[in-house]
Amino acid sequence: MTTIVSNRNTEAENKKQQWFNQAWLEPRLVVVTLLAMILGVLANTWHLPTWVEAIFAVIAFIAGGVFGAKGAIETLIQEHKLDIDMLMVAAALGAAVIGHWAEGAMLLFLFSLSNVLQDYAIGRSRNAIKSLFKLYPEQAKVKRDDAVVVVPFDQIHVGDVVLIEPGERIPVDGEVIGGRSSVDQSPITGESMPVEKSIGDQVFAGTLNKQGVLDVQATRTANQNTLARIIKMVEEAQEAQAPTERFLEQFEQYYAAFIIFATLLIIVIPPALFGVNFVDNFYRAMVLMTVASPCALVISVPAAFISAIASAARDGILLKGGAYLEAMATIKAIAFDKTGTLTKGQPAVVDVISCCHLGENELLSVAASVEARSEHPLAKAIVQEAENRRLSIADVHDFEAVAGQGVISKLDGKQVKLGSINYLLKQAPMPPQLEQVYTQLEAQGKTVIGVVREGHCEDCGECEFGAKSACDWMGIIALADELRPEAAAVVRNLRANGIEVAMFTGDNPIVAQQIADQLGIQRVHAGLMPEDKVTALRQLQAEVGAVAMVGDGVNDAPALAMAEVGIAMGAAGTDVALETADVVLMGDKLELIERAIILSKKARRVVWQNIAFSLAVIVILIMGALVIDLPLPLGVLGHEGSTVIVVLNGLITLLILPEIARRKTREINPAR
Repeated sequence: MTTIVSNRNTEAENKKQQWFNQAWLEPRLVVVTLLAMILGVLANTWHLPTWVEAIFAVIAFIAGGVFGAKGAIETLIQEHKLDIDMLMVAAALGAAVIGHWAEGAMLLFLFSLSNVLQDYAIGRSRNAIKSLFKLYPEQAKVKRDDAVVVVPFDQIHVGDVVLIEPGERIPVDGEVIGGRSSVDQSPITGESMPVEKSIGDQVFAGTLNKQGVLDVQATRTANQNTLARIIKMVEEAQEAQAPTERFLEQFEQYYAAFIIFATLLIIVIPPALFGVNFVDNFYRAMVLMTVASPCALVISVPAAFISAIASAARDGILLKGGAYLEAMATIKAIAFDKTGTLTKGQPAVVDVISCCHLGENELLSVAASVEARSEHPLAKAIVQEAENRRLSIADVHDFEAVAGQGVISKLDGKQVKLGSINYLLKQAPMPPQLEQVYTQLEAQGKTVIGVVREGHCEDCGECEFGAKSACDWMGIIALADELRPEAAAVVRNLRANGIEVAMFTGDNPIVAQQIADQLGIQRVHAGLMPEDKVTALRQLQAEVGAVAMVGDGVNDAPALAMAEVGIAMGAAGTDVALETADVVLMGDKLELIERAIILSKKARRVVWQNIAFSLAVIVILIMGALVIDLPLPLGVLGHEGSTVIVVLNGLITLLILPEIARRKTREINPAR
C-alpha cells in the first residue's frame, strides 16, 4: 500500500475491469454451472438429442472448472508444484472420460461453490481491516491565509491547521493547538471511553471528535499517519504465514503428488491383476482422489489465523503475522521493561511534607508558582498536581534557573528557592525531623526536592519538624514514576495462569525493588544497559523456555528482537515501536497483553479443532469409497462441506463472536 489515495484509485480501476476479476466473475460462473447442470438433467429427462445434453455438460465443465484449471496450470508451470486444484480438475475429467458427466459437473460445481464461500468467509476477515478506510473523512477544513478551506483529506500537509468540529472524524495525526474536547480513540487504541484532549495533546487519524471544537496541527501526511500504517501492517500480517501453516502448505505438495500416484496405481493394478471391471474401478479411483484431497486441512489454518488477526486489530492489538499469533500461545514467561510499561513513564507528585504548620496545598501552590516557567519534567509534574488540586498559581518575578540545581524567583517580594536538597542545604540548614523524613523518602527510591523561602517563619517556636528558631524551610516534595493502575492485577493474572513474570530496568536496584514489591514480581534485574537486557533475556529463556519481551521499542529494541515475541506497549504513533516489535498494543493498557494471549490460545485451539475434523472427514470418506462404494456426488458433498465448515468455524469463533461481544459492550456503554 503506497498511499491511501492509490488504494482507492486501484479499487475504482478494479470495478471498471470487473469482467476480468475472479472475485467478481467466479460467483457468477457458479450460477452458470448450476443452471447448465439443471438444463442437462432436463434434456436427459425429456429425451432431447444427445448433443443438447453434451452442450450443457461442456458449459458446466467450463464454467465450473475454468478458475480451478487456471490455478492448477499456473502452479504447475510457475512453481512446478501439484496442488488441490489439480486433483479436483483431474477427478472431474476422469468422471467425464467414463461417461459420468453429471457427477463431474457436480464435482466442479461444489468445488467452485466451496471456493466462493471460502473467499467470502476469509474476505469478511480481511474486510474487518479494510473497513478502517471508512474512518477517513473524504474532506477536511484547513485554516489557510486567515480562511477555512475545504480540501480532500490527502491534500493536508504537515504543519496545516485543521478545524475539527463536533461529531467529525479527525483526518490526520497531529497536535491540538487550540480548543478542548473528548475524542473516541477506540478504532486506534481500543480504549472504551473517550479521552479528554486539550492544547499539547496528540490525536490520531480516524478517531472521532465528540462535543468540543479542536484546532489540530498536522504532524503527518495521509499516507504516513497511524491509521495508514496500521492498515498496511495488518494487511502484511495476513500474508505472513505461521509455522503450522507453512508446514501444511509444504505437506500439500507432497500429498497431492502421492494421491495422484496412488490413484494411477488403483486405476491400473486391480483390473490388471484381479480382473476388476475397468469402468467401475476407474470411477472408484476418481471418488478416492476427490475425497482424499486435503482442501479442508490446508485452508483450516490460514482461515483461523486471518480471523484472529482481524479480531485482534479491532481491539487495538496489532499482530505482524500468524507466526507471532502462534508464538503467543506458547510463551512461558513475560519480561517487562519498567519505565513506561509497568509505570506511566512520567514523574508525579506522591508526597508533600510542609513545615512550620504550613498546609500541603499552600506549599504546593508556592512550588507550582515558582516552577510554572520551567520546562523540567519535575517542574511540570508539580504544576500538574497543583492544577489537579485546583490551587492558585501566582505570578513570580526575577525568575532564574540554576543549571542542575534548581530555580530562584521572587513571590510576594520574598525570594523563593526550589531544587535539590544538597543545593538548598547550602542556603539554609534543614530542621532535624524534616531531614529524617527526607532520608526515608529517598530510601524508597523517590526523587525529593525542597522549597525554601526567605524569612518564611521568623519565630516558629518548637516546630513539629524540630526547628527552634527562625526557619526558611517551607517543606519538601517527593516525586516518583507512578505505577499503571492495572499493572498489579495484570501481573497477578499472568502468574495465576502459569506465566513467569520478570522486570528488566536500567533504574537503580532500590527503585526497582520497590516497584517489584508492589507488583508481586520476584524476578528483578536492575541497572541494565540495552545489551544487559539481552543477556538477562537469554538467561530467562534458558530457565523457562519461550519468553515475550514488553518494552517501548527504543532502548528495548535488542531485547524485543531477541525474544520469541516482542511486544511494544502504548505505541500509537511511535515509529520505532511499530517497526521493531512483533506485536503492537496501540493503547496504553497492559490488559491487552492478557487479551492477546487468550486470543492466541483460542486461535490455536480452533486450528487443531479444524485439523482434527478435516483428518477425520478424509478418513471416513476414504473408508466409505473403499467399503461401500461411496458415489462421487456424496464424496464431493462431504469433502467440500468439511472445507466450508472449518472456514466458518474460524470466522465465527475468532471474529464474529468477539464482534458481537464488542457491540454488546457498546450498548451497555453508549459513551463508546
